[in-house]
Amino acid sequence: MRCQVQVRSTRRILCVFPAYTPSFGTFAHAYPLMGGVKAFMPPQGLLLIAAYLPEGWPVRFIDENIAPASERDFAWADVVLVSGMHVQVEQINDIRRRAQAAGKVAVLGGPSASGAPEWYGKFDYLHLGEMGDATDQLVALLDESVARPPRQVRLETQERLPLCDFPQPAYDRVPLKRYLIGSLQFSSGCPYRCEFCDIPALYGRQPRLKTPEQLLAELDLILRQPVRPAVVYFVDDNFIGNRKATRDMLPHLVAWQKANGYPLQFACEATLNLAQQPEILAMMREANFITVFVGIETPDADALRRIDKGHNAKLPILESIDTINSYGMEVTSGIIMGLDTDSPESEARLRDFVDASHVPVLTINLLQALPKTPLWDRLEKAGRLDPDPSRESNVRFLMPYDEVIAAWRRCIAHAYTPERLFARFIHQMEATYAHRVKVPVRSQLTLANLRRALVLGFNIALRVGLLSDYRRAFWRAAREAIRRGQVEAVFNMGFVAHHMIRFTQEALAGEQNASFYAVRTEAPGRQAKRHGLKAALSFRRAA
Repeated sequence: MRCQVQVRSTRRILCVFPAYTPSFGTFAHAYPLMGGVKAFMPPQGLLLIAAYLPEGWPVRFIDENIAPASERDFAWADVVLVSGMHVQVEQINDIRRRAQAAGKVAVLGGPSASGAPEWYGKFDYLHLGEMGDATDQLVALLDESVARPPRQVRLETQERLPLCDFPQPAYDRVPLKRYLIGSLQFSSGCPYRCEFCDIPALYGRQPRLKTPEQLLAELDLILRQPVRPAVVYFVDDNFIGNRKATRDMLPHLVAWQKANGYPLQFACEATLNLAQQPEILAMMREANFITVFVGIETPDADALRRIDKGHNAKLPILESIDTINSYGMEVTSGIIMGLDTDSPESEARLRDFVDASHVPVLTINLLQALPKTPLWDRLEKAGRLDPDPSRESNVRFLMPYDEVIAAWRRCIAHAYTPERLFARFIHQMEATYAHRVKVPVRSQLTLANLRRALVLGFNIALRVGLLSDYRRAFWRAAREAIRRGQVEAVFNMGFVAHHMIRFTQEALAGEQNASFYAVRTEAPGRQAKRHGLKAALSFRRAA
């Protein structure tokens, strides 16, 4: 549904999504292999707002991960709408500066504004909370005037718009072919209270849901673009936050895939206890889910309980990973270092876990305290928050800071040594890829898919197979995949490894983030060469 406010004026709305700082999780180094891919994933939140605005208001959507908003874009607009996460704080404020320099009213909403409005004191309007009554108030105010107010106006949602009333995201406003993966939302909220997570405070513990019919309509809209990502990611905070709803929805998704010849693969984020849901796992396999991101955080059971993630500690972690793999889904794992329970032995346990789990992709991050989390509150009371921008984390670790940083460096070096990374991929060929649903070959033979495969295949053969310093490890794994008839695995391995290995090399050289959660506006190695100073860092929330 669209906004129900009766408007009298026509307002030109420029929606601008800020760029991300490069990280392990956005795969930026692999984009050149794809031929035209420029960004990670379409931003659901801003696309929803673009679709919700009054029908008569012209909307222009720009994702600065693809191309920056130009002076002509700002000149065209009456209002500039921005949304983003803590990770994008510098870029968010930069868009605001450009908008106001052009004399335009600047409006910010989304998770970062809602979690830390004090960071954005110079925006003209702040929209706090999800889409709802505050959104309608904002539309009414902008309909009345697009002059910049004399002081900041804050609007906070009291009544959220139910997800079942959400409009279809404005996928038609963005070139989906420029994205690595697509995005789709089924639910919002998570029932768990992990100490470091701000999801319960922002979106609640009772997951709210779209209807299966909404999801299928959105998928149909995605399919209308002839060139689109092959994988669509469910951006739900926890895909099984409401297990009954997930069980009820999946048969519709399976039927849609079969009716359309399996045009897409799916990925999602879920808690590790997904492994205890065989019925859901079986339907996810049938729907062609290929990847699940799981916040494992640490293999230490006591540490899991201390950060209120005891639901992971109740399960044999390695056995749970094997179970998920057996349904054809590769696990991607989030890992946190710098926990209060960490000791000099934690590094060795983590390295052993990397080898024993056979998880190819692990985002190994330093602990960060985010606003509106129990962790933030606890550390603030203890005087253990440190906003020093020269630090890699805003947490004063119990272990010596330099030891934590050194351990992090050794762990990522261990995890992304090419031989170890490709060995984990080889394990996946038997443990995971062999169990995936067999999709109709004919439906995959589209011109767009063939062109994508040719471009990706050529670039992998050239940049990974011939020019990289890890080509021997790649070809060893590629030969094994070809022997098993898993040609798609060759593309996946080459793509993922190219980014992970390159990014690790840069991180170890001090040219990239020491954590997915620590933002740099410029790599410290390059900045130090010019200024002789340490790079500026600030804490943030992940994408």
